Amino acid sequence: MPVGNKKLPEEKVFKDPVHRYIHISDELIWDLVGTKEFQRLRRVRQLGTTFLTFHGAEHTRFNHSLGVYEIMRRIIEVFEGRPHWNGNEGLLCLSAALLHDIGHGPFSHSFEKVFNTDHEEWTRHIILGDTEVNTVLRRMGEDFPQQVADVIEKTHPNKLIVSMISSQIDADRMDYLQRDAFYTGVSYGHFDMERILRVMRPTEDQVVIKATGMHAVEDYIMSRYQMYWQVYFHPVTRSAEVILTKILQRVKDLKNEEYPFKYPPHHFESFFRGAITLEDYLDLDESVAMYYFLMWQKEEDAILQDLCRRFMNRRLFKYVEFDQHFMMNEWLRLQQLFADLGVDPAYYLVVDSSSDLPYDFYRPGEEEDRVPIHLLMPDRRLRELSRESDVVEAISGKKRTDHKLYYPSEVLEEPGQEDTKQQIKDILHLKLGKVER
Repeated sequence: MPVGNKKLPEEKVFKDPVHRYIHISDELIWDLVGTKEFQRLRRVRQLGTTFLTFHGAEHTRFNHSLGVYEIMRRIIEVFEGRPHWNGNEGLLCLSAALLHDIGHGPFSHSFEKVFNTDHEEWTRHIILGDTEVNTVLRRMGEDFPQQVADVIEKTHPNKLIVSMISSQIDADRMDYLQRDAFYTGVSYGHFDMERILRVMRPTEDQVVIKATGMHAVEDYIMSRYQMYWQVYFHPVTRSAEVILTKILQRVKDLKNEEYPFKYPPHHFESFFRGAITLEDYLDLDESVAMYYFLMWQKEEDAILQDLCRRFMNRRLFKYVEFDQHFMMNEWLRLQQLFADLGVDPAYYLVVDSSSDLPYDFYRPGEEEDRVPIHLLMPDRRLRELSRESDVVEAISGKKRTDHKLYYPSEVLEEPGQEDTKQQIKDILHLKLGKVER
């Protein structure tokens, strides 16, 4: 096995719509990109079901991972020769940046919810297991894969390196905000990344920002806030995720009932058993999952057939907003009313909640990985961002949460059982508020 890393005879360049160019000069990085585990990320969308809301959101984890690598490469260029930066750690940073999302599965978060998997755990398995990725990484030494995994898991002793890829302002977030904004076509996620990169400085424990760059960081924080509520938590995307989750749940339930599938879910077998092998995990991507959703439209089971048709043809659930008092006062009654209509509330009446904390500061005694952003002042002191920025201070530590109830609105428009349907409408309209369309 070759040992160490060499520079490529000629730099490789990826044309990128967000960063213009992605530059690779290290043989190690180039070979990691060529592994089958990394190439699989071309078949896993970055934003899951968001393509059903923003039709341009077809970009993949492959795109994003290359983008995070490129930002990390630029950060390292800024850090070269500065105190607290060890140039020998560069390849570790670049490898961790490139591989940080390699464990994501199809429609990642919905999939994890049903099958109780964790993409971070699978990232570790891929880096440390019998894979092409592991073989390439071991050229740098037998302990190098473990170091890469530790950086991604935030357990590496070098906190500076960890903060470069996982903190409140890091290479990962700076790429996905810009990339997701570009592909969804929204204006919220744009900020002056070039300015932020120029004012980043290494310290012993974390990346800090020169005080002169505070306004660029304010812009970044607000971009993140807007992207979460306008894109990532968009109610239509959440409706698609609800249906996707219920498809997987229905298949799991039918499997337990020994239902005779016309199109057996072979690629899901080990997931049902809770004995997933690395090979099984890597064999399942979104192209495979979509094939099953397509074919399950022809199943005899009416619920699975309907849910798959809804997902494939974008016939999504409608929603209403509600408060927590509803759960105690009306939830059981509403479930029974839907059941009276012949609609199984277990699959067709779904509560979904979203919450985000756009920026947090240090809270003594809390076990939290939200290391605050520090500004490097002219006198070399460090000041926590919200103590200097009125904009950030206004949203610091403020967690926003909303709750929505998703349901199939068309069943209320069909003729028959008018009294039951009117009771449902009264609850949805009067108790919960205006129905969203």
